[in-house]
Amino acid sequence: MYRRLLDFVFPTACSGCRIPGVALCEGCLPRTSSVRRLRFDTLLVLAAGPYAGALRKTVLAFKRGERNAGEPLATFLAERVASRLPADVVLVPVPTVRQRRRERGYDQGIRLAQLCGRASGHEVLVALRQRSGTGQRGRNRAARLRARGRFLCTAPELVDGLSIALVDDVVTTGSTLRDCAATLEACGAIVTTALVVAYA
Repeated sequence: MYRRLLDFVFPTACSGCRIPGVALCEGCLPRTSSVRRLRFDTLLVLAAGPYAGALRKTVLAFKRGERNAGEPLATFLAERVASRLPADVVLVPVPTVRQRRRERGYDQGIRLAQLCGRASGHEVLVALRQRSGTGQRGRNRAARLRARGRFLCTAPELVDGLSIALVDDVVTTGSTLRDCAATLEACGAIVTTALVVAYA
């Protein structure tokens, strides 16, 4: 009820051109069709676009709690990247800290992965939990790179032997993705790939 009221008072509009009805329209998506490939140790990160312009505004809106922004971001990620993965790859979202979930009313990492899985046909497994107070927001680059052991695997018996692709919204230093991969690999998972909407 509250969400419907907000949508009525503040209707969804494109982050780029403000056209009503969609959080990110086709015309405001990044023009480049190439996927950016980044390597962090053994982890290959596939980024659908640059963290700039309308794409950046839409990601920020999603982080602020605008649920509708998740759909075009997930579709963009699915079409550019996830649809190219082998069918047996399972998507595992990078989770948000509890405080951010409370602020937004949802976990944007999980929502992004679920919508992306629906659009690409890949199974989604919520297998990670972030330890309390270990978010990256506000940390400088050096602190981000040093961060380790921030995640727990909540389904070790399910991830053992699985081929997994991590899903997140933005990659900067790659430390969060490496930390998630290490946590899953310690439980027997095979993690060689991560999918992100944008690279910063």
